[in-house]
Amino acid sequence: MKSAIKVIKEQVKFSYLINRLSVYELRSLTRGNYLGAAWEIINPAIQIMIYWFVFGFGIRQREAIGDIPYFQWMFAGILVWFFINGSVMKASKSIYTKIRMLAKMNFPMSIIPNYTIFAQLYPHLVLLAIGMVVLQFMSFPVSIYYLQLPIYIIGLLVFLFSLSLITSTLATIVRDVQMLLQSVMRMLLYLSPILWPPTLLPDSWQVFLKLNPFYYVIEGYRYSLLGEGWYFLENPTYTLYFVGVVALTFLVGSYLHVKFRSQFIDFL
Repeated sequence: MKSAIKVIKEQVKFSYLINRLSVYELRSLTRGNYLGAAWEIINPAIQIMIYWFVFGFGIRQREAIGDIPYFQWMFAGILVWFFINGSVMKASKSIYTKIRMLAKMNFPMSIIPNYTIFAQLYPHLVLLAIGMVVLQFMSFPVSIYYLQLPIYIIGLLVFLFSLSLITSTLATIVRDVQMLLQSVMRMLLYLSPILWPPTLLPDSWQVFLKLNPFYYVIEGYRYSLLGEGWYFLENPTYTLYFVGVVALTFLVGSYLHVKFRSQFIDFL
């Protein structure tokens, strides 16, 4: 618990620096490209079209998911996946790729994964806004259910940061963790309710899939953007489960990070 409180205080104290470093990180990622930050939109757009063609036309043959056309259903869920995948992969290697440069600066290492995640948040918000506009022209107008989106965004940010404290610590100690994480994220793309509806599986298998915290966030986004209802209210038990997983992940991540961060430089 002491480690968790310490990490929280560090994030609050250096919140302004986190914001500045995240903007710098975003600019450095797009520096040297003719289209600059536009690639943060172009790349997801290309992937969405490929997934739609393969799964929508090829596998499902344009079959709707209930009353919702496949493209809109897939589109509402995959928007947040780009943020999840980019944040997990970049935050996990953030410490060991930047520690030499940042070791001489006077701020705690716990903010490194955090500002890396926030650098991914800004393009996500732009992509989300574009997605809202696209859905307006596909018979899914803005609804009151959009008001629940901040709940899932904040919950996801906290979970990603908590998870990054674990993965960035382990990846600094053992580099193979980064490769393992890459494989896990590829697997989660197909085990999350993004490209195919989990209702195709028996109920017992669906319960197993819901152990994945990202499942909760993806469905929350989908309910919000497609106006299906108040997901967090209609699924109170699952909401409590998500909160519990986030809290446990943060406690474990904070403990590992605080325990090993003084030794990070020894593993490089």
